Amino acid sequence: MLQSPYRSWRPSPFLKLSAAAHLGAGTGALLAPQFWPYWGSAVLATHAVAAISGLLPRSALLGPNLVRLPPQAAARGEVALTFDDGPDPEVTPQVLNILDRTEHRVTFFCIAERVREHPALALEILRRGHLIENHTDTHPHSFAASGPRKMALEIDRAQYTLQDITGRAPQFFRAVAGLRNPFLDPLLARRGLRLASWTRRPYDTRTGDALTVLHRLTRGLSAGDILLMHDGHSARDATGSPVILNVLPPLLAALQQQGLHSVTLQAGCMPIANHALKEVQV
Repeated sequence: MLQSPYRSWRPSPFLKLSAAAHLGAGTGALLAPQFWPYWGSAVLATHAVAAISGLLPRSALLGPNLVRLPPQAAARGEVALTFDDGPDPEVTPQVLNILDRTEHRVTFFCIAERVREHPALALEILRRGHLIENHTDTHPHSFAASGPRKMALEIDRAQYTLQDITGRAPQFFRAVAGLRNPFLDPLLARRGLRLASWTRRPYDTRTGDALTVLHRLTRGLSAGDILLMHDGHSARDATGSPVILNVLPPLLAALQQQGLHSVTLQAGCMPIANHALKEVQV
């Protein structure tokens, strides 16, 4: 049985406004059908805003969206390094080795299908003090265009796989490419999952130049930031090396220079009173 707690779903202010617009348009069409173009335009406008919001990974119009750590974490000088699309048998072990030289802890948003292929690697992530969270079962590029049933299957299969293999139910979910639709928030609420996106994104699946990727991650870097990187699907540099392996050491050095420390999302979002218990024992 999954251990993530159920939380009640409350529609966002925008979704409430959208529902009111649909109700008002329906009522208006009945009472004043001659104005149907205006009623229809109001409904279409809310659909357009919802569609655009779903294409903006950092938007909160469709529901709660963690784009930064809470102020308490920022006050502690914490940031959250996160890695998507793994585990990758070539790249992930090297990422772990680099992190081993430091006290930084990170969050891996894993594709459950890959965890089933490399269960020992997933367990190694936890053994070294990091956490694994839900990044769908198969990483379908059509995730944001899916209906609630298909989205639920992707979330649930990943949740069951990750708990079964690691012994821990994920608490956070990251959508494929950060894209979503209005169905996602109530699905996550019923499963006790929090949507997490990022503060800064380096496009390291497309850009093989390490200096460019590093600049995107460190430009304006500050406490509380959530950084997105990829141990899976990492772009390659001119020598064929995964770009993230050349970016991570200078990034960690930049954190040290600024007095910042990476923690898992779970630790960063934990109340101050419980902060001493922030790391999960594995």
